[in-house]
Amino acid sequence: MDARSKLSHAAQRAEELRAELQRHEHLYYVLDAPEISDAAYDARMNELKALEAQYPELVTPDSPTQRVGGKPAAGFAKAQHSRPMLSLDNAYSPEELADWDRRVRELAGGLPVAYMAELKLDGLSVALRYEVAAHGGARLAMGITRGDGQTGEDVTSNIRTIRSVPLSITAEQLKKAGMPPTFEVRGEAVMSAAAFARLNEEREQQGLPPAVNPRNAAAGTLRTLEPGIVAQRRLDFYAYFLLVEGEYLAAGQQATLDALATMGFRVNPNRKLLHTVEQMTEFINTAEAERDGLGYEIDGVVLKVDGHATQQRLGYTGRAPRWAIAYKFTAKSGVTRVHDITVQVGRTGKLTPVAELEPVFIGGTTVSRATLHNADFIERLGLLVGDWVKVERGGDVIPKVVEVLEDAEHPRGKRHFHFPVQCPECGSDVVRAEGEVDYRCVNADCPAKLRESLLHFGRRGVMNIEGLGDAVVQQLLERGMVHGVADLYKLTVPQLAGLERFAEKSATALVEQIERSKKAGLARVLMGLGIRFVGERTAELLAEEFGSVDALMAANAEELERVEEVGPRISQAILEFFAQEKNRRLVEHLREAGVDMTAEKKQRSVQLAGLTFVLTGTLPNMTRDEAKEKIEGAGGKTAGSVSKKTSYVVAGEEAGSKLDKARELKIPVLDEAGLLRMLEGGTVEP
Repeated sequence: MDARSKLSHAAQRAEELRAELQRHEHLYYVLDAPEISDAAYDARMNELKALEAQYPELVTPDSPTQRVGGKPAAGFAKAQHSRPMLSLDNAYSPEELADWDRRVRELAGGLPVAYMAELKLDGLSVALRYEVAAHGGARLAMGITRGDGQTGEDVTSNIRTIRSVPLSITAEQLKKAGMPPTFEVRGEAVMSAAAFARLNEEREQQGLPPAVNPRNAAAGTLRTLEPGIVAQRRLDFYAYFLLVEGEYLAAGQQATLDALATMGFRVNPNRKLLHTVEQMTEFINTAEAERDGLGYEIDGVVLKVDGHATQQRLGYTGRAPRWAIAYKFTAKSGVTRVHDITVQVGRTGKLTPVAELEPVFIGGTTVSRATLHNADFIERLGLLVGDWVKVERGGDVIPKVVEVLEDAEHPRGKRHFHFPVQCPECGSDVVRAEGEVDYRCVNADCPAKLRESLLHFGRRGVMNIEGLGDAVVQQLLERGMVHGVADLYKLTVPQLAGLERFAEKSATALVEQIERSKKAGLARVLMGLGIRFVGERTAELLAEEFGSVDALMAANAEELERVEEVGPRISQAILEFFAQEKNRRLVEHLREAGVDMTAEKKQRSVQLAGLTFVLTGTLPNMTRDEAKEKIEGAGGKTAGSVSKKTSYVVAGEEAGSKLDKARELKIPVLDEAGLLRMLEGGTVEP
């Protein structure tokens, strides 16, 4: 086969793979109805990546391989909205809703009035612009945050990482939806409850405070300058508006949602066309009762007049459309009494105090326990056992105590709480490191840590062992079938088939999943080991740098801290982990089980090894990010401030106080040309 024929064959195969991958993304991320396993999806993706690497001319902007690409953004440019993104007026009671309905009907002047009821997602509003694609369909051109409603930020690179956002729409889909190839979609970027829990677990590992709620986490994620991090956090996007040439669809809101679904957007299924206040109230009550089982945050219901002609007749106030209203749920808080404070032990050994409450009904659920975070939090509240407290369901995920009440109706308690000196699970001594707020159990075999460690090890994004859930892990521990994560690889089909609600088929499937996890690679294993502060990003960087678990275990602090994003705290945690003989034995047991603990080592130059650079001012031909990338690619390090440890300061136009500091400390100063000569192996004369 000649070169032209090979290219033609590759182009055809790449097109097939792109179509297939886009279909499976839609099935998985939009319809929640996957047809193939993660491994099968990854195999197709890797095949496409290989083809595009071999034939770069085949890469298209809407290829699934291009969801995450390029360098971190230096900042977000401002972008003007095609039409203002307005706020909605609120209603808080059936009476206010009835008043709104009355006003709508009076202003409608005899035009038909029907309402589309939709869940009010608690996320970040964004606008997506699509334009004509080369293949005749439409492609994503820009994603803009709401901002002040008139102007937002261009976050296109981050929007592209959201799998439920179509990068392209086929001509056939446009035809079925009755849409031109140029249009705008508005909707909500949200973080699911599962993704939020995962994020806070990673933040705990890194010694960071937990994110407050999924909405803030979603907003912060979308404004992160590193698209790779955005991709890891798995945001979702729900579409709810369509604009063509700046106007809403004349067919109405129900037709809009149908058209969005036809084009492949994720549209919330909890929606209904209604005609009366009684029907709206029933929908609202049902939504509030079911909100905790949705898997994502809602804080109310949005009601929109369905017909576009009626919407135009109703018009707008200065800040909101008259044809839509947001019915807000009542606050999820309650008052109750703390009858005790207990302690639970997490996967990392962290001891978390928990308020044991007299049961209180909050937002459709009876709450009897609430987190107290740590000893400092209890001290700040001045909480005593027996106090009356205000409890909120923080982010609709974890109930938390937010205030101690003290008045005639709510007398103070009398008993102070003291952290235990021994672990409530295993009786081992607990420690509180200097400078840290948390108490921890240091026993690696603590049953509480083992239970959580097994669940963490099998999670999606770690070792991806589907079927290794709470019920299975609990039975494995109760029956003494596992005493550590390495024991998972000794399980057999007959053993698992003896578990409750297990049969030979499900047992075989779990054994196959465990076997498949052996090939997850070093980065996933490092995450699975549960080393403090080592999350997904850090694990990947360590795997790229050292290439094997043996090289990592042999590294000293200086070698570890050469790795991007690894500082003294992370390096110390890694050294402490592998200094424990039990942890080194765990690594050996995993190796004996056949778990792959290697990775493709990233080849780095050592031209600037051991040197630390500080960048200041504007360079003539490179951005500071580009200069930083070149320095680190040559084995050097970059720092944000000048100190005696700085080797060189690279100064451009309008260099400020860093240049003055360098001169004061007599640190050599380079211009861009001098830096380039060093990178090429030459000498410089600062």
